[in-house]
This record gives sequence, structure tokens and C-alpha cells, in this order.
Amino acid sequence: MDQNTPKEAAREQGSTQQGAVRTALVVLALCFTLAVLGRGLSESFTVFLKPISVNFGWDRAQVVSIYSLTWLISGLTAPLVGRLFDHSGPRIVYALGLLLLGSAFLIAAHAQSLWQFQLSIGLCVGIGVAFIGNVPNSILLGRWFGTRLPTAMAVVYSAMGGGVLALLPASQLLIDHLGWRETYQVYGFAALGLLVPLMLLPWRIFAAGSPHVAKKTDPEFIDNGWTLLSAIRHHAFWALFSTFFFTAVGMYCIAAQIVAYLIDAGFPPLQAATAWGFSGVVLVFGMLGVSALDGLIGRRPSVLLSYAISILGIFLLWLLQYYPNVILLTGFVVCFGSMMGSRGPLITATAMKIFRGKRVGTIFGTISIGSGLGSAFGSWSGGLIHDATHGYNALLVFAFASVVLGMIPFLVVPALRR
Repeated sequence: MDQNTPKEAAREQGSTQQGAVRTALVVLALCFTLAVLGRGLSESFTVFLKPISVNFGWDRAQVVSIYSLTWLISGLTAPLVGRLFDHSGPRIVYALGLLLLGSAFLIAAHAQSLWQFQLSIGLCVGIGVAFIGNVPNSILLGRWFGTRLPTAMAVVYSAMGGGVLALLPASQLLIDHLGWRETYQVYGFAALGLLVPLMLLPWRIFAAGSPHVAKKTDPEFIDNGWTLLSAIRHHAFWALFSTFFFTAVGMYCIAAQIVAYLIDAGFPPLQAATAWGFSGVVLVFGMLGVSALDGLIGRRPSVLLSYAISILGIFLLWLLQYYPNVILLTGFVVCFGSMMGSRGPLITATAMKIFRGKRVGTIFGTISIGSGLGSAFGSWSGGLIHDATHGYNALLVFAFASVVLGMIPFLVVPALRR
């Protein structure tokens, strides 16, 4: 019996490890699915922009203000999400997110004025997306993947692409056949219908995390006593905040108007929506590619390369208004689309590593305000610039300058240079 004890112990340990791996993969799949839903539903507004504008006779800045408010509220809600996750766990956070999304789209289906869209699609969708988005996903995945969090987050961030690929063309087809109000009703009932299976999941197991990750120590980690106040006093906090902010400004001042831009350039509406939807395909490769490079050439070179490819994408988009053809369109989608959120997993992993501790949810949520503010300011500014200039050149210059500013912290800030 004594001779068999080590074998039995090893077998039991192996079985435990296999169970933890299976659970980790289930958690990853769940986070991916929620990210697809949240991102796809929020980004679908780029397809609704033109029909809503035509229906009510609103100018571009008015309609884009709805989209801007979505990301502003999403960013401002992030610290609340992190704090609620720390105290109440993932079940409450994710359930509230789906409830808000479903209710918001059902309200929007009957909206008659701008403030009603701002309340439903802007406020409620913004909060709903935050409650099923990157902040809770990052915290939950961190409990299961430990040092492999960048790879796990790359998979989840690629859900941005999956959501765009699935729901943008689907939105255009539904709008063409049913109308935009009826399409909002479909999305509202679908989100509410997912609440029941979500609530039945084994959240206590999911929230506990992997025992192997919990016991694993990091020799480089010294202080796990971070508070929000002490984090705010650290230069790395503001470096990450500014990177999130300026990058989001540059990307979203374009993203909010991509479909409209392509239509104005001469592409049919369905082709424009489908082309931008395919950015979801290349985004998966961009996410995984940049995360793989992180392990090969280091974080800083990987991030800087992603910025360079984004800048090339902006240049190709500028050319498209003068030479609208499939080759340039493909180049733009590949370059700009693949890098749309490719830096996110690496920046997230950096923040989670620097500020790791009991309050990481609150701290990372507060850093994420930068992304929400940047997305809101970028999309709103893009609408104003378009209305003021009646074109896109000034908008693209603004996007280029913002992306460069987002890259600068990785060039000059010591904590990010390392």
C-alpha cells in the first residue's frame, strides 16, 4: 500500500490539474462569448447611424453623440464594475450587464427623440457593455491563467472582431428586411433570453480561480498592498491611462464613421458593412500575432509595431476616398482592423502585473476610464470635424496625431519601456 501511495497521489494531482485546465477553458469560452455579444451589439451602431440619421434628419455630430456617450459611460463605469466584481463576484456583474443591454435595445426600438437614444443606446448600453466587458473578464481570467493572461486576453480581445464580423453584416441585413426599430427589438429579446442560462452556470467554481494560479508566486512581485490612491500616485498609472485614452481617440474617431465613410467613397452599404465586419477576422490574427511577438521580441517592440501598422491603415483609408478599389479596401481592413485592439491584451497584462493585489479590479477599472473617455471624445470629435469640414481629411490627420500620442508612453516612460 505504501508503495502505491505516491502513484495515487500523483494520479490525483494530475486529475486535479486536468480538471482545472478544463474549467479554465470553459471560463475562457464564457468570457469570449460575452465579449462577442457586448462588442458586437455596441459596434452595430455604426450600421444604424445612417438609417437613424435619415429617419430623423439629424446631422452626423448629433447621431455620433449617441455612440460617443456609449463609450464615455462604459469608461466611467469601469471602476464601479471592478469594485462590484471584487465584492459581489461575476454572477451579479454579468447578469446586470445582460439585463441592461436587453432593456436598452427594447427601449431604443420605440425612441422618438435624440435624448431617448442617448438614454438607451448611450447610457444603458454603455453600462451594459462595461458589465460584460474587459474589466470583469480580465479579473476573472487572471484567476485562472496567471502568467498566461496575455494569451488568454488576446483570445478574449479577439472577440471584438468576432462581434463585429457577426453583427455588422447581420445588422445591415436585418435593417434591410425588417427595419432598424425591429432589429433593435430582436437584439433586445436575444440579450434578455441569455439571462437564464447565464444564471445557471457554476459561478462559485468560476470565481474561486485555479488553485495552481493562486499558489503560484512571482519572484518579481514585491508589494501586493496597492490601493487606488497609491496607484494614482504612481507614474505607471497615468502612463497606462494616457495610452488607453489617446489610442482610443485615434481609433474611434475613425471607427464610428467607417461604414458611412466607405458609403460616401462609393461602396454599396452592404459591401461597406461587410468589409468592416471582416475586420473581425483579421483582428483575431492581429491579437494573437502581437501577443505571440510579446514572447519573442518583448512587449515594447510588439506594441510599437502594432502602432506602426495602425498608422499605415490610416494612410490607406485616406487614399480610399480618391481611389476606391478592393485592393486598398483590403489593405485598410487588414492593417487598421487587425490592430484595432491588438495592444489591449498587453496593456491589460502590464497593468494587472504592476498593480496586482486585492484591489486590482478597482485600479484597473479606473485606468480603463481612459479608454472610455478616449472612445467617447474620439467619436464625438470625429463627428464634429466631419460636419465642420464636410470631409474626412482633417479627421484622418486628427486620428494620426492621436495614435502617435498613444504610442509615446512606450517610448519615454520607464515602467513601460521595461
